[in-house]
Parts: sequence; C-alpha cells; structure tokens
Amino acid sequence: MSEDDLFAPAAAESLPTQGQPLAERLRPRALADIAGQEHLLGPQGSLTGMLARGSLASLILWGPPGVGKTTIARLLAAGANLHFTQISAVFSGVADLKRVFDDALKLKKAGRATLLFVDEIHRFNRAQQDAFLPVVEAGTIVLVGATTENPSFALNGALLSRCQVLVLRRLDDEAMELLLQRAEAETGLRLPLTPQARAMLRAMADGDGRALLNMAEQLFSLPSAGTLNLNEEDLSRLLSRRAALYDRDREEHYNLISALHKSMRGSDADAALYWLARMFAGGEDPRFIARRLTRFASEDIGLADPQALVQALAAWDAYERLGSPEGELCIAQAVLYLATAPKSNAAYKALGAANRAAKETGSLMPPQNILNAPTKLMKNLGYGEGYTYDHDTDEGFSGDNYFPEGMGRPDFYRPVQRGFERDIAKRLAYWAKLREEGA
Repeated sequence: MSEDDLFAPAAAESLPTQGQPLAERLRPRALADIAGQEHLLGPQGSLTGMLARGSLASLILWGPPGVGKTTIARLLAAGANLHFTQISAVFSGVADLKRVFDDALKLKKAGRATLLFVDEIHRFNRAQQDAFLPVVEAGTIVLVGATTENPSFALNGALLSRCQVLVLRRLDDEAMELLLQRAEAETGLRLPLTPQARAMLRAMADGDGRALLNMAEQLFSLPSAGTLNLNEEDLSRLLSRRAALYDRDREEHYNLISALHKSMRGSDADAALYWLARMFAGGEDPRFIARRLTRFASEDIGLADPQALVQALAAWDAYERLGSPEGELCIAQAVLYLATAPKSNAAYKALGAANRAAKETGSLMPPQNILNAPTKLMKNLGYGEGYTYDHDTDEGFSGDNYFPEGMGRPDFYRPVQRGFERDIAKRLAYWAKLREEGA
C-alpha cells in the first residue's frame, strides 16, 4: 500500500454528516488533514513510518484534550485495514473488555485484525490494565490507548513495555487558525470578528481544537453574524475562556512548580512570576507554593543571602494572616526576592556530603576533649580533658579538633564567591590559617 493510500480519506460510511456539531463535521477524514501533529504524521513522522512499513504497533497517545487522539486512532485503523472498536475506560469494566476480546478473537480467526481504541485508558485500575497484556502479546488486538495523564505515573510498567508512547502536542496558533479557516469553508460563513478578536478566540481555546470549533459554532449562530465585526471586548462578553489545564494532584501540578523553581534558580524574575500566576489561575493552594519557596531559600540561596529564608517564611506567615487574594501579593514579593537574590547551593551540597560521611563512619565517638563530664567518674575517664574555651583566646578561635579521632578533617561546606558567602569564605580561610599555624 502506498503512502498516498494510507493518508487517503476514510470510507464514506465513517464520514461525518450534516446536523452534527461543527467539531464533528470537521473531524479529519485523512491522516494528512490532522493539524498540529506533523512530528507524528509528517513525511518523517513515527506513524507515517509505521503505516508505510505495514507494522502498526500498540500505542499510547498522550496529549491534552482536543488535539486529535480519537481521530488518529480511527484513521490508523482505516489506513492499516483493521476493524475499529472503541471503548471508554470511564464506562467500561472487565466484562466489557472480555466481550471485546472475544469478538476480536473471532475476527482474527476470520482473518481480520482489530484495533481497540481505549479512551482515557489511565482510568483503568492495575488489574484492568493487566487484562490487556495477553491479548496484546498474542496479537489479538492492536491497542491504542488515549490519555491526558503522564503514562509513567498513570499506567503500569507491564503495559507500557508492550506499547509505544507517542506524545501529541498542544495545537499551536497556526494549527488553530487552520481549523478556523476550515470552519468558515464548511459553513460558508465568515467569523464575525476583527483580526484582534480572532487572535483572542484562538488564545481562549488554549490549544484545544474541539473547544475552538465549539466557540466558533456559537459565533456562526449569532443573528446577523455575517454583518457583525466583534472586537475583543465583545468576544469576552459572549464567550467564556476555556479553563487552563491544571490538576492539583496530577502532572501539571508538578510541571508548573518545577517551572517556577527553575525560573527562580535561573534568576528570571519575570518567568517566575508567570509560572506563579499560572498556578494561582489553576487554583493551586498558595500554602503549597509557600512551602516550596521556603525550601528554595535554603536549597538554592542559602547563606549567599541569609534574608532569603526570612523573606520566604514572612510571606508564608503573611498569607496565613491575609488569605486570598490579598496574601498572594506577599507570595509574589517573596518570589521576586528569591529570583533576584544571589544563588548558592553550598549549604545543600554540604548537608548531602555530611549525610554520606555520617553513614560511612557509623557510630564513631566525639573526641574526649569536647565531651561533657557531669560526674567524677567521667572526669577520671578523661571526658572534657584538654578542651579550650574559644572565648579565652585572642582570636576567639581555638582551632581544636571536633571530629572523631582518626576520621580526618573533611571539607563539607564550600561557600561560593557570591553574596554574603564571599564574607563567609574569607572567615573560613582565616580560621583554616589559624588552625594550620596551631597544628
């Protein structure tokens, strides 16, 4: 089968008909018509190569809503001449799976393979996911699962090892404009929008092609739509912006906090504020953000700016007193302070090195000179003998050894030449010199 055949329109019986929602009527009829997924369906795309070789593997299609996962599955079945069956993990159980598997086995014996498309496959529990393993291994079905969740967390390893994960991209502005042009061609109408409002409409859909077409359909249905020329303010009144993708206990939660943390580490205050605003818009608990800021203050700034931890804790406390939305400004102030502070991970690395040394040295005793001797017996045993009271020296520094005997002197803390740690480095160098002179 040639590549042209593979990307040709699907059979007429599967084509959308008039009277259906606009998004359904515009569902692509050939793989080449799918917008925004050229990395999979372009000349060098993964799926293009699979179909050309006639070796369609079981797949997990991972991507946000409205980017074409269901459509791709349907057209893959048509392109590979497979019987298409679709179920949703939301409404299906083990009995439904068994019935689908039995039907697929009958078709296989008759010489026809089955592509089983499972929408929201991450909704199946571990036992239900395990049910796919024997039929995938036996070639009874080609499994194509769709998920909006990170497969690494949402699917078990055994199933993942038998499938290839393909990432579908959020539709970019060019792909969204292509969908609007197709909508206008399908309806024979012009969207009643100024160029600025048209751009705003694309942004309102937030990369979701289905949401974009649903909003466009509302605009086409306006009375006298052909004579209107709505501006951005008009559009805001008519339509609601699609809610940004954010789930406080799923991957997006961790993606955005990681983006915030790394933007602050990179001293990019503007980017840090953007990710903070994204988290606020998604409904994130500001206390979770405040907790991360406090961690950041010690992990990425430390003693390069000792006020960083104070600022983070003050913002957290201020939020507890003010609540939302007033307290969010206090958190934003802390983000700006942390992003613009000098950076050092010396304290973080020092603790890690000290932890490793503590594990390696086991239960070595402190040297006797720094042990307390509250009893006569302990004094007789030499506890505290030879201890030098640092304040009695001219420099306020005795240079005594405080590590276990025989351990040697490690160098855990290495301050950077930034911020307040520059001064600390000078002190440490001075004390090291005194220690060496007194040795």
